[in-house]
Amino acid sequence: MSLHLYNTLTHKLEEFQSIHGKQVGFYACGPTVYWFTHIGNMRAFLFADILRRTLAYNDYAVKFVMNITDVGHLTDDEDEGEDKMFVAMRREGKNAYEIAEFYTQAFMKDLEMLHILPADEYPRATQHIAEQIKMIEDIERNGFAYRTSDGIYFDTAKLPSYGVLSGQKAEEKQAGIRVEMKEKKNPTDFALWKFAPEGVQREMQWESPWGVGFPGWHIECTAMSIKYLGQPFDIHTGGVDHIAVHHENELAQAVGCCGAYHARFWMHNEFLTVDGGRMAKSLGNIYTMSQLVEKGFDPLAFRYLVLGAHYRTKLNFTFEALEAAQNALHKLQDIAFTWDYPKGSTGYEDMFLEAVNSDLNTAKALGILWEMVNDTTLPSSAKMASLLKFDKIFGLGIEEFVNRSFTIPDVVLELVEKRLQARSIKDFMESDRLRAIIETHGFTVEDTAQGPKIKQTR
Repeated sequence: MSLHLYNTLTHKLEEFQSIHGKQVGFYACGPTVYWFTHIGNMRAFLFADILRRTLAYNDYAVKFVMNITDVGHLTDDEDEGEDKMFVAMRREGKNAYEIAEFYTQAFMKDLEMLHILPADEYPRATQHIAEQIKMIEDIERNGFAYRTSDGIYFDTAKLPSYGVLSGQKAEEKQAGIRVEMKEKKNPTDFALWKFAPEGVQREMQWESPWGVGFPGWHIECTAMSIKYLGQPFDIHTGGVDHIAVHHENELAQAVGCCGAYHARFWMHNEFLTVDGGRMAKSLGNIYTMSQLVEKGFDPLAFRYLVLGAHYRTKLNFTFEALEAAQNALHKLQDIAFTWDYPKGSTGYEDMFLEAVNSDLNTAKALGILWEMVNDTTLPSSAKMASLLKFDKIFGLGIEEFVNRSFTIPDVVLELVEKRLQARSIKDFMESDRLRAIIETHGFTVEDTAQGPKIKQTR
């Protein structure tokens, strides 16, 4: 059952075969750490995680790299405006490194909440300035760069293949672009290195062969992906908003520097909409994972919601949909908790593999999961065994709900009852105190819609 994935580079579904046997080099565009990551961004990181888990399920050894953008990303993707980190410095009165570290750690907490497996490497743009400068020098030496009064730019007219990802030729892309040309030769040309404006503080600015400044946004991903994965490597992912500009420019840089594309498969997830429309700060509908938790939602309910749609289709977020996803997740957890210890297998595993290997069809795979759950002809031990295998891709933490056949002592049951009474009168300090005592007896208590759920911890 071979793995087939949609390749944006070729605009078709292809059988995946890695460049180096069963070894896979995988690069995912990471966050710009000037603010909290919102749930639209998190869909992209969940998509990458599901792909990574699917590769592992197919016995590939994956080296996974995700960048951290802590310099170079301007407020306008067309090389206009300020660096987003400078905007955050003014907003918060901190230096750029403090801002980057704070929002990087917040991002890591979001990944942990969503059971997204950590990357093997998290290279930061500021720690790879030398590699970016070297790549720009190579691009310039190969005749693809020119100088203006505000920076070094890539000359897209020199690259006949420019536009391959979006499916538009350079002249077609230019016809639709409405940007001020200034000293650009072509509207699609983009900054490789930006000169530091006069009067701007010198933090996060570096010496270069062209003068003091900082790299453009796009060069970091080309330079760091090649450094950590070589060229070419297997897979590069990101959101569909990256196709026409960021990833197109990454490809151009790789050709300008090294004469060939740096990644073979390019994969992109669709947008997350909110209440049927776009997310925008002005609309007040941009949510973070922490905000969902504050509203009483299980973080994994959002993961379950994302699993219910194919990654190449738009997913509409509503709180009603999130609540339905949470109800389904908790129902699955409750059922799994009653099943016997995993043993054997079911006939659903081949169907599941066929679904996920068909361009990560997690929506179909979830349907197969529930078909198996409701199959009364199968012993619960076999269903538990299959469910745990499915969860290697789903990442819903089902292993925590394996029934270990334990007896709950009377003292723990009494403490749980007292805690329930404390919660009913909103005495949360007493509730927390009782929870701590319960934990000393080797048990934890989780509050669910169906009432307290007791688990043994040792």
